[in-house]
Amino acid sequence: MFLRDDDPPARRVEKLARIADVLVERIDRLEESRGSAWSMFQAALALEREVQVRTRELEQALADLSERNRELAVARASAEEANRSKTRFLRAASHDLLQPLSAAKLFLSALKDTELDEFQSELTGRLSGAFESVEELMHAVLDISRLDSQRIEFQRKPVDLGDMFRRLAVEYAPMAEAKGLRLSFAPTSAVVESDPTFLRRIAQNLISNAIKYTDRGGVLVGVRKRGERAWLEIFDTGIGIAATDRARIFDEFQRIGREGGGVPGMGLGLSIVRRACAKLGHPIAMDSEPGRGTVFRVSLPLAARGAETARPDGEGAGPSLRGRVALVVENDDAMRRALELVLKDRLGMVPRVSGGIAEALAQMGDEPPDVVIADYNLDNGDTGLQAIAALRQAAGQPVPAILVTAQRAPELARASHAIDVPLLEKPVRPEDLQAMLCQMLA
Repeated sequence: MFLRDDDPPARRVEKLARIADVLVERIDRLEESRGSAWSMFQAALALEREVQVRTRELEQALADLSERNRELAVARASAEEANRSKTRFLRAASHDLLQPLSAAKLFLSALKDTELDEFQSELTGRLSGAFESVEELMHAVLDISRLDSQRIEFQRKPVDLGDMFRRLAVEYAPMAEAKGLRLSFAPTSAVVESDPTFLRRIAQNLISNAIKYTDRGGVLVGVRKRGERAWLEIFDTGIGIAATDRARIFDEFQRIGREGGGVPGMGLGLSIVRRACAKLGHPIAMDSEPGRGTVFRVSLPLAARGAETARPDGEGAGPSLRGRVALVVENDDAMRRALELVLKDRLGMVPRVSGGIAEALAQMGDEPPDVVIADYNLDNGDTGLQAIAALRQAAGQPVPAILVTAQRAPELARASHAIDVPLLEKPVRPEDLQAMLCQMLA
């Protein structure tokens, strides 16, 4: 292709044309390459700008999220403090509310033990029913407060369902008889693992609810074992629950089927059942057919074989209480007098009453009582636990004692359990006091 001196002019023209074509082709390729690189450079700049914009947006989003998290943390802390304040208020208010209610119930019990005419008996019966309603509502509110608390502690232990059934049968027989219903408990030897207090509360609410919504027929309570679990079942022949209502029956203040007409209570029982079952890890199920009845089932883990079972509170036969000495430490005049009347006139005991620790020590003298009954909240910041400890030290022996309280604090339960003192919750029922005294003095 290179030019030679001896090339004719035509040949030279041909070669020059071909060289020109090659040069033009190279220049075109260079231009194309330059254009592609420039486009890539421009694209890289655009991409970099886009990355910067997206980075700024992401940083702003992260800052917003961090601010929302801070706001959420503040709101959560405020909600937790509000819940703690509510719990503290309910604990404080419960004592002031349950103290006069407990005294009134004890006075009413003492009044029932006297001779009354027909009209007076009717009045005392209606008063008793009113007090029972107030007590039920108070216990429901306190139970819900405890179950909503993050500090709740359960005392899980083996529970003999047969023993629990016997106590529930005695407790709810009058309620069923008043409506002309059959209340049956199928015999069982099942022993389950649960908190005995709250398990009994679950059963109480389900049985009470079944009786309230049953007009004819009856209620059957039993246990069905399935593998390593036992199902506590409560059947009734009541009004049943429509499918549209089943999603809300466990909500507060819900009374299904009759718009609440003629059904006592505040509609809190099933709400307590749901909360307690959720906290304890006991699945709950329900089947119902309107007009034919309902069955509630609670799944409970079976306890290990040979486990020592928890005795229901207040259960157990004991000696006669007549003539036994009970030293009462109670700072409230009405409650002190009410306890004195029940202990003396109903139980035949010898009550010694005092308003504080110093007076109780003087009352005891050199002869220790058979039992001490002390209210937790005493004057001047003293407590019933301190009173029991002082009396035991003065007596030189662990005198049996009962602590009466409106508080449901776990630390109080631990402290009383550590010195072997059972708790009797307000409002005090004479039957519970009598059963606990019999057990204490057995």
